[in-house]
Amino acid sequence: MPKDQTVIITGGTSGIGKACAELYASKGYNIVITGRNKERLDEVTQTLIAAGHQALGIQADAASEERAAEVVEQSIEKFGSIDVLICNAGVSMRALFEDLDLKVFREVMEINFMGTVNYVKYALPHLLKSKGSIVGISSINGHRGTPARTAYSSSKFAMEGFFEALRTELLYRGVHILVASPGYTGTNIRNTALTADGKIQGESPKDESKMMTAEQVAMRIYKGQQKKTRGFILTPLGWWLNFLNHFVPKLMDKIVYNVLAKEPDSPLKSN
Repeated sequence: MPKDQTVIITGGTSGIGKACAELYASKGYNIVITGRNKERLDEVTQTLIAAGHQALGIQADAASEERAAEVVEQSIEKFGSIDVLICNAGVSMRALFEDLDLKVFREVMEINFMGTVNYVKYALPHLLKSKGSIVGISSINGHRGTPARTAYSSSKFAMEGFFEALRTELLYRGVHILVASPGYTGTNIRNTALTADGKIQGESPKDESKMMTAEQVAMRIYKGQQKKTRGFILTPLGWWLNFLNHFVPKLMDKIVYNVLAKEPDSPLKSN
């Protein structure tokens, strides 16, 4: 069990973030979670505290640089160190680029990419002191662009590039960086995906029951962080998509298009 080690998890009130909070708490970590929904944030935080864990919930929008600085400051004030930062907060979208309001594109980039950058920027001095870990929750979309998810794919490609550059900068500084790329996971990210005009999609176009669970993903993240793994792609489908995309990209364009065109209410035309 870690002694007085602290993990910050952005977007820690549901899905992979919540599963990570519960898992790291069970391993003895002090938990700091962020979220925009105060009711859900309080519920998760109080559940952790009631179970005997040290936890702090802070309402914060990942896109806010000011709030990121405040979350880091409050974490240090309460627990004294930051040993693991898990950049999990994210939002998806589903619309053809030609129909997409650019404010939606910017919102996705601000939350997914700049939200990650914000927290890494302010937590990094403390992670350098603790020789800690940064975990970025990316996606298969960070390796293979997906039609009708242009903003989401762009945000994850940006995250992958950011962490690759940062990992090299920190090569001899003792900070570990893990980039986890889950495949389809049973979370609410598709339910809360943004449409062309920024409205919430509502219903997932995927069968969530057949996906890897958030708890399974959290366990892989924990093991990878503990072993100081560089990164991984979860699910055989995700691995094969990435592998084939390197060798037969033209064929993969057609396969990916045709698969996503068959989704319920797909904005793509089925061939």
